[in-house]
Amino acid sequence: MKDQRLETRVDTQTIKIEARKAQVYYGTNHAIKDVDVDIMDKTVTAFIGPSGCGKSTFLRCLNRMNDTIPSCRVEGSITLEGESIYDPRVDPVQLRARIGMVFQKPNPFPKSIYDNVAYGPKIHGLTRNKAELDAIVESCLRKAALWNEVQDRLNAPGTGLSGGQQQRLCIARAIATSPEVLLMDEPCSALDPIATAQVEELIDELRSQFSVVIVTHSMQQAARVSQRTAFFHLGNLVEFGETGQIFTNPKDPRTESYISGRIG
Repeated sequence: MKDQRLETRVDTQTIKIEARKAQVYYGTNHAIKDVDVDIMDKTVTAFIGPSGCGKSTFLRCLNRMNDTIPSCRVEGSITLEGESIYDPRVDPVQLRARIGMVFQKPNPFPKSIYDNVAYGPKIHGLTRNKAELDAIVESCLRKAALWNEVQDRLNAPGTGLSGGQQQRLCIARAIATSPEVLLMDEPCSALDPIATAQVEELIDELRSQFSVVIVTHSMQQAARVSQRTAFFHLGNLVEFGETGQIFTNPKDPRTESYISGRIG
């Protein structure tokens, strides 16, 4: 009986983001074609595939970062908890508070460590006083495994940190608005192996609180950190499923060819 209850709980895991027939055009270039994806809550989903296959383009659709590109057009349906994120009534700034993003290259603001983390809560009016803001900054730096390294120099510039520390600061900044989903576009590609391991460990810890979507060129990283994996090729979502199944028993020969190194 217990097993049945566990099975039911897994089967009814919450879908945070649902994409159906998602298309992306840059002018006349059809960059993303008919993508159907369910992003589950409290799960790490990895997007893998060769360079130029569309994985980062699709990631940026999920919090409307593509809105900043005049030639870009998105069609189909993408919903956050059942509500269309492309509805004209949706404020993209508010949407990005709910769906945070960490970029490939660490990009701390030219502000203090404290002000980098405090920026989002301030502009979104999430705190009533300095004590509440202090608490959010400390909490987010702790979640990003950075507090012990910077607690004595919160007024120092964020740009003065090492590359790995800067990326963890950017993660702290992204989670300071209490997002429901955290998007990460190759967050370790500019980092050394030690910093990469720290960020991967952090991703695994954040999964208990957020839905995480990571774009990565490293199949080893996808295998280490994700529970679900989507393989993109030439703008198409070729295969999507449990990470173990994708890597050990792919259903599509193109997936098998990519994982074995024959295409890439």
